[in-house]
Amino acid sequence: MEELRLLSLGTSDFSALRLKNQIYVDKSALVYKVASRTGKFLFVRPRRFGKSLLISTFESLFKFGLRDFKGLAIEKLWKETKTYNMVRLDFSEIRADFGLDKFKEDLRDRLIDNLSPFGFRYDSAGPSIFCQFSAWLKKQEPNSLVLLIDEYDTPLSSCLNDPELFNSVQDALSDFYAVLKSNDDALRFVFITGIVNCNKGRLLSELQELKDISLDTTFGGLLGFTKGEVEEYFYPYLETASRALNLPVFELLEKVIKQYGGFCFERSAIEKVIAPWSLLNFLASPRNGLLDYWFESGGKASALTEGLKSGSMSDPEEYGREKLISLSGSPSLESLSDLALLTQTGYLTIKAVKYGDTVFLDYPNLEVKKAMAQLYVEHLLRGRSPGQVGAGPIVRVLSENSAESLVEILNHFFVAIDYQRNPIKDEASVRTFNQVYFAGAGLESKVVTGAANGRSDLEVKVNDRHWTLEFKVCRGQENPDQKLEEAVEQLKLKGYGDDSSSENLIKIALVFSLEDRKFIRWKEV
Repeated sequence: MEELRLLSLGTSDFSALRLKNQIYVDKSALVYKVASRTGKFLFVRPRRFGKSLLISTFESLFKFGLRDFKGLAIEKLWKETKTYNMVRLDFSEIRADFGLDKFKEDLRDRLIDNLSPFGFRYDSAGPSIFCQFSAWLKKQEPNSLVLLIDEYDTPLSSCLNDPELFNSVQDALSDFYAVLKSNDDALRFVFITGIVNCNKGRLLSELQELKDISLDTTFGGLLGFTKGEVEEYFYPYLETASRALNLPVFELLEKVIKQYGGFCFERSAIEKVIAPWSLLNFLASPRNGLLDYWFESGGKASALTEGLKSGSMSDPEEYGREKLISLSGSPSLESLSDLALLTQTGYLTIKAVKYGDTVFLDYPNLEVKKAMAQLYVEHLLRGRSPGQVGAGPIVRVLSENSAESLVEILNHFFVAIDYQRNPIKDEASVRTFNQVYFAGAGLESKVVTGAANGRSDLEVKVNDRHWTLEFKVCRGQENPDQKLEEAVEQLKLKGYGDDSSSENLIKIALVFSLEDRKFIRWKEV
């Protein structure tokens, strides 16, 4: 067999990637659409989506011209022969964890290190670094400097829990951006990346005519891989993986998309992409299966977990609820809503347009659904795992055991729930907590809504089994047997699960007692 070209796993330097002849999914036509314009651009994406590689791509283009772009689309598009002084700042290197003085010192040192090759000389006895930076910029030829800033929001996100430090760091960064604004003539191109978008906040307000292309429909596929790109660039790897997992290539690709795809970053909700980090890791070791690479590489980000400790999204019942957000406006980092934070960090994504700038949100794929469900399960169980409360083997029970065993393990889970923080109030609570429990175990469950009365049940498939569960809640003196019969009749009349292709369809009616905090009646239909 012909040796496969190397995957670009972990390579964030564009020149090195091309030198090693690693696979590069050609985004250079989109790179051209940005780089051919003079201006300042902001582009935010979740972690592990290739922002640093994109910054490096711009760096190579403006520093070396087409040297590293042979055979790529931009080779026929780019007409500039001039190269530019290239200043690249990685703000992930100047966090504020160790206080304001250390932050200012690190920012100063990064500026000195990156400007010195172009004649900047810092005078420690002179005015502030920003005054000296401004004076140096005024001496530069017009349109001669390219500035690339990676992870612009890291200094602020690293001190979100310290308001005084946060404001001081923001003041220092605003001074930096004010220097750029007052010396606009020297700048040919400015490109800024980060995770969280706060371009309407005080931080970036100093930048004149900043163009935010984060939600632009043109650039929805600038980072991440489309289905067509995966088929075009990685087909030999898909074939290898299909043999390793004994699946047809088309079936494997659909599983990959369900596991790692579904991300949408543009306002029309049309362009969907696959997480590159997860895909590349899977293709590198397909025998390990479709593991949770994106989440496990740092998915429990501090900003996310802190955000879930307070605010609307801390309620596990939000897991299955419809979510809407307006795409207009970008508030400051400290005032972002839970929904906005989860969307910008990749845990929620745009699914459809409702009207105008208002869009529906949902979890992009199975990997993220599982990750979020696990966070909610930890919340429900006061930091414990299902295994620690006797509810661990839910997948095995659904795969092999009887309906009676399922009721038993569900009761282990519900009895362990922290009722002070998460009271079970109605059927919706019971359904959602079950859905979170299943999803946290890696199972794909869905809610089916009856058109006649709006009630819903829960369906989950495991191997050749298709479980359909109908829940009723029993309050006070209500008759549980009557509730059970209502659930049985609803299962029969609605025909939930009847369209399943699974060989083994199992329908169960269950009655949950709010007083006993467990299921007290059940019947297989």
